[in-house]
Amino acid sequence: MKKILVNGKIILPERILDPGYVYIEGNIILEVGEGVPSIGADTERIDVDGKYVSPGFIDIHVHGGGGADFMDGTVDAFLTVAETHVKYGTTALYPTTLTSEVSLLFETLDAYAEAAKCNNKGAQLMGMHLEGPYFAMSQRGAQDPKYIRNPDPDEYVRVLDYSPVIARWSAAPELPGALDFGRYVRSKGKVLALAHTDAIYEEVWEGFKVGYNLATHFYSAMSGVTRRNAYRYAGAVEAGYLIDEMDVEIIADGIHLPMPLLRLIYKIKGADRIALITDAMRGAGMTEGESVLGNINTGLRVVIEDGVAKLLDRSAFAGSVATADRLVRTMLKTGDIPLHKVITMMTKTPARIMGIDHKKGVLEKGKDADIVVFDADINIGMTMVLGDIKYASTC
Repeated sequence: MKKILVNGKIILPERILDPGYVYIEGNIILEVGEGVPSIGADTERIDVDGKYVSPGFIDIHVHGGGGADFMDGTVDAFLTVAETHVKYGTTALYPTTLTSEVSLLFETLDAYAEAAKCNNKGAQLMGMHLEGPYFAMSQRGAQDPKYIRNPDPDEYVRVLDYSPVIARWSAAPELPGALDFGRYVRSKGKVLALAHTDAIYEEVWEGFKVGYNLATHFYSAMSGVTRRNAYRYAGAVEAGYLIDEMDVEIIADGIHLPMPLLRLIYKIKGADRIALITDAMRGAGMTEGESVLGNINTGLRVVIEDGVAKLLDRSAFAGSVATADRLVRTMLKTGDIPLHKVITMMTKTPARIMGIDHKKGVLEKGKDADIVVFDADINIGMTMVLGDIKYASTC
């Protein structure tokens, strides 16, 4: 079946076509153009009534939503999260773990494999992101300290051999054995990222040379300028700025990073090096109140208030409850960044980082028909995954 979206503002990487159209056959984009095309009788016409038409949002770091967390280790949890985030414009996501016992990690990987077979209502599952357990204890954030440890080749080789669905692994590059770990991860074709790190610039640079080329939730759980024995050192944040080829992901919920930092990151790194992420836990898409970070039975009890998850003593954030539409809205209105550049950070850049830019991230001929329609306030009107409408607003 052919479909055509007409009367829309079509968001391309460098401009917006107004009015424009997107022509689809099956799960592939056939044509993107300006103006009003002629439509054959065999084509379903979808009039978007002047709304924006964007590539589907790609979330490369997300833990949960809709009351479920991937660390619950069940197929139902994976499907619930995928079906929750598709309502907010996410068409592709990378389920993300927390530090845990290896047995629970294997359960989660198994659940992913089963969920991917029957996920027909939600965002597409693109591969697992392992966050930890190889972290700096001093930068653990809300990660459970009893599982944090240094890289162990017997363990990480076993994990990578266990399942082919792993797409990315985040770790602290300064730890003993972290460089050998990074080389091995990269040898398996996985994306390697630095995270929960107390590294100074020189340690980040050594990590970058073996493949740590993405900074996980930039600024969060990450060293800045520090002193050691009276001498001042640049940290991981400064390294992220100084290394031009390093990509950064940011939780652009307007809380984890205030307006001045959002603008600073954009000014220095630019849209082509920034990926917007939700880093959402199970509370995304839910009402505020008490919740659990991680596995529903063994995870950390937290409270959701003021649009963010906090530790119960309110001493620190314990996770995000953002959805992708909120990221776009924040960067557009708080960051004061042009819409097509914001969309690049939510689509094209994450697709390139994860190596799927040959099929996703841009509205162009031959790419997957992953499409989001929204209004000027970034209220999602429709989400299409591989040519199928997975969500349509009733408003």
